Amino acid sequence: MSENYLAKPIKIGPLTAKNRFVINAMECCDGDEVGNAGPDTFERYTNLFEGDAGIVVLEAITVGYESRSRQFQLSIEPHNQASITKLVADMRKVNPDPLFIFQLTHSGELSHPDFSKRVCIKPLAGFGGEVIGEDEIMAIMDKFVTAAKIAYDSGADGVDLKFCHGYLGSQILRPYNDGDWKYGGPWEKRRQFAFDMVERVRKAIPDKDFLIGSKISMWEGFPGGQGSAGPDTAIIDLTEPLDLAKGIEERGASFVIQSAGSPSITLALSQPDKAVPDQVYLHHTFQKALRDELKPETVVIGSAYSVFNDGNNKLQARNKEENTTFFWGNKNIKDGVVDMIALGRQSIADPKMPAKYLTDNEGEIDYCTACDNCIEFLIRQKHVGCATYNKRYTDALIEIRREEGKLKAKRT
Repeated sequence: MSENYLAKPIKIGPLTAKNRFVINAMECCDGDEVGNAGPDTFERYTNLFEGDAGIVVLEAITVGYESRSRQFQLSIEPHNQASITKLVADMRKVNPDPLFIFQLTHSGELSHPDFSKRVCIKPLAGFGGEVIGEDEIMAIMDKFVTAAKIAYDSGADGVDLKFCHGYLGSQILRPYNDGDWKYGGPWEKRRQFAFDMVERVRKAIPDKDFLIGSKISMWEGFPGGQGSAGPDTAIIDLTEPLDLAKGIEERGASFVIQSAGSPSITLALSQPDKAVPDQVYLHHTFQKALRDELKPETVVIGSAYSVFNDGNNKLQARNKEENTTFFWGNKNIKDGVVDMIALGRQSIADPKMPAKYLTDNEGEIDYCTACDNCIEFLIRQKHVGCATYNKRYTDALIEIRREEGKLKAKRT
């Protein structure tokens, strides 16, 4: 493909991303005991900003430290303001070009009960937690608005309100939430949670230069999940996710990040795996559905491109050179499937991939192998890094597995 679409700038609201690469929100468990960015956090984002992507999305940062999925998750509450402001200022010094967007989240039923309070709106098999009602949800929404204002005051370029991956936004939006309450039951009530959130954030921050958008799971892949035809079926029906995207667009959203799955339940859908990567093509379908539904000026960002790597994957019926991250990124932008591509696991394997590609140094790229060892670190509540290319994390993974082996031996 002769024309390099990934290198082209693109307008997002009144701002401009210098190229079509986005760094996806990737939690790495390296905050301190109160959710401030730690030394490893600063090192990670320094590498990512040196990587020169058009947009860098700050990992899922919790609006409520009392209910979180990771022990050392980054937090965005008033006591974190100084740390967050320093992080933004330091990254601007590294590279002032990338747009810096914060992903705001509340873990809900995915909150880890060992060190935080697990809550839910309706118990889901295998998860559950303390059932909370309308008053608690309204208080959490207040926290989202406060967090957005902290992001704005810190110098961030915008926020991604997380409506995906099984976190609280997903839990409210999915058909499984069929109870009779303000944000439950029929779609018109469930979607209002997201609409109210966007409207409240925009009212609190009327500056049009501050972007609002959302990452959305188009289909969670289990009965009653987002994108399902009802509360007890897993049949795909994109009516609700597309209406959600259209509704937040009407309320001022400038971008939508497409995703799928719920990693705690359907990990291989969310992040197509090494052994059977074929679900990556579902992501292209979801991207095209969004692109066709939304206005041309609303930017659609597509996920799940890491699994293509440099063509060394198990995807069949394609020549290697037409089966890579760069081939599909350029093709899908050219064909009107998507406007930008987001890199998740690839950004851990090589945070400087965009810069290497854009300066014709593709031979220097460390390509993600989709081994998902980084996901193992996350599940184990350890600092996350690439065990394939970073010896520190190779050694850490070996030690983790050695200790696990010792514990198993004791039990037997």
